[in-house]
Amino acid sequence: MTYIPDYLKTYPNMNTSSPLHISLNRLYHGFRPHRHDFLEFSYVVDGRGSESINDARHQMLPGTFTFVLPYQVHELFTEPGSTLVLYNCMFSMDLLMEPGQEDGLLGLNDQNGWPPFVQLSGEDNERMTRLIEEMYVEYKGKEPWRRTMLQAKLKEILICFDRYRRKSSPVADVTKLTSRSSASIWPIIHYIHRHYQEELALSDLASQFALSVSRISEVIKHTTGQTFVHFLHDLRLRHACSLLVSTDMSVAEIALEVGYGSYKTFSRIFRETKGVVPKDYRKMKLSPDLLVKEETPDGLHSKDANVSAKRIEKG
Repeated sequence: MTYIPDYLKTYPNMNTSSPLHISLNRLYHGFRPHRHDFLEFSYVVDGRGSESINDARHQMLPGTFTFVLPYQVHELFTEPGSTLVLYNCMFSMDLLMEPGQEDGLLGLNDQNGWPPFVQLSGEDNERMTRLIEEMYVEYKGKEPWRRTMLQAKLKEILICFDRYRRKSSPVADVTKLTSRSSASIWPIIHYIHRHYQEELALSDLASQFALSVSRISEVIKHTTGQTFVHFLHDLRLRHACSLLVSTDMSVAEIALEVGYGSYKTFSRIFRETKGVVPKDYRKMKLSPDLLVKEETPDGLHSKDANVSAKRIEKG
């Protein structure tokens, strides 16, 4: 029987104006194979183990920083008698986009041959530890400009990681790891993320990237596990959920903002996907009881030693 890895689709704070969650976790028995459609970094502070990303395995020790891309199948292993203690940060690809710039930090997603991890030591390890601890404290607090600070710290951490891995991995050793199929998909994914609020069709992508419609459809389905239409709806509805919770825009205004030319179409697709109409979703999310849960920093992640720390709701 073929084993299909779990597909995890949500994390705490995902449908908010700041789609980011960081937690400090303990893994006694690793974590099962899974993939997800958001970005994630992890940083080991204690214990020993390993991680497999798309069947490539690397050791995890204190100072190991790993950057997992959307849709990559990964699994964590804890060495017998050890406990992996690590930070996990999950966040939306949209947080890497820079206003006024074509790609921002989205280039970090490109499968350009650089390894997805780096082993830090000495001053580099101390600096990364300090940066992530500061981010964690900021996340748990309620200081003014919290969202702006978190996004700034996220970008600094990722830039430091990319610089460290470039220093530690000679280009000659890693360029052979690049595969054409994985390298070609990310410009397409980036383009969809930049333009999903506009009218967008497979034929537009085919023209933009000089590929056939069938080939574009194939690589999107192979990478994301979804058809182009479902992938596009996912991006638009996530944006819509964030606007419903964080703004007082009308439902009709939100429909236009996220890329639906018809309010009726938006409402129908939203109801089919979420089980409620947009207006009722806003009421539910803005109720006092749910607001308390949304603002709990540790969200769905448990620090209980007997509960896997990466406990994410499945979509």
